[in-house]
Amino acid sequence: MAVNWVPQVEQTWWALIGKSCPIQNDRVIRTAFTDLLRVVHPIALAGMAGGTSPELVAAVSNAGGFGIMGVSDVEGDAIPETVAAISKRTDRPFGLNLLLHGADEDQLRAVLEARPSVLSTAWPRDDYDLAALFALAHSNGMKVMHMVPTAADAARAAASGADVIVAQGTDGGGHIGLIGTAVIVPMVVREVAPIPVLAAGGIAGGSGLAAMLAFGAAGVLLGTRFLATVESPVHEALKRSIVQSDGTDTIVTDLGDEMMGADWPGAVARISRNRLVERWLGRVNEMRRKRSEILTAMRDARRAGDLDEAIVYWGQSAGLIEEVAATGQVIDEMVGEAETILRSRLPGMVVD
Repeated sequence: MAVNWVPQVEQTWWALIGKSCPIQNDRVIRTAFTDLLRVVHPIALAGMAGGTSPELVAAVSNAGGFGIMGVSDVEGDAIPETVAAISKRTDRPFGLNLLLHGADEDQLRAVLEARPSVLSTAWPRDDYDLAALFALAHSNGMKVMHMVPTAADAARAAASGADVIVAQGTDGGGHIGLIGTAVIVPMVVREVAPIPVLAAGGIAGGSGLAAMLAFGAAGVLLGTRFLATVESPVHEALKRSIVQSDGTDTIVTDLGDEMMGADWPGAVARISRNRLVERWLGRVNEMRRKRSEILTAMRDARRAGDLDEAIVYWGQSAGLIEEVAATGQVIDEMVGEAETILRSRLPGMVVD
């Protein structure tokens, strides 16, 4: 079972960042999000199915951020083993993420029984009873973090009892909405205040963190930046491609979902614009006839690290990422850069 770190360690936020804490004390940004979840840094790992692992989740949490494991691709009876693997590596808070449009009862039951610090959710259908699910999570001692692509979705999540709302911009990789991060974040902040909002999409460094805090967010949720880390479970070829990207090599389309026979309510996806995508753009009807053949070839390509013949997800923030680094280094440098901007650069621009 997951270690519920918050109630077991009765200490104040300031004690958390004291001498006993292995995280550097001189780089701390305190927000409503860090207070709520008793973490040191306002940085969370996106719960990417297939893009997270116990090692990466624990690395984020151990570095003072908030790790989230994507379990939408994990069978319900295997979720306890996944949770145990995370708990072996960290005694700090972490969450489990489910994509609600595809989650089955066994997965929901397993996550609720595991009692992580946070139930992280996204992409429900319009008729999904969010209030009932969030109430179950609360009754099991969990906070709820829900990701949205629009202000209307944020209002629905807030009314249903979400404790944290993630405003995701179209800059991000994978399944997204169509509003840019710099617009959706302040819209959601305005809609759901005082509920803490995390910004997601197009953020990879301290300047992005500082900017999102200026927009009113209480922190950031990162996907692509954490894919390109030492602890990331993705193929080394994907890590290299992210580092080499100039940010212009993705496309927003539903081609990938059509190819895989997937049904994401209200979403499109940002994927790599590779040979496979170029081959089938504008040829969806023909592609459907050959779907089985294409899927088999894609699985083989993924195993071989051939990113030109598979559907691959990353965000525009890849253009900001210059190296594959350890997760702790990524978080420390991000917070340090943001702190410098907030403390030194911006105050000097205000003239009395």
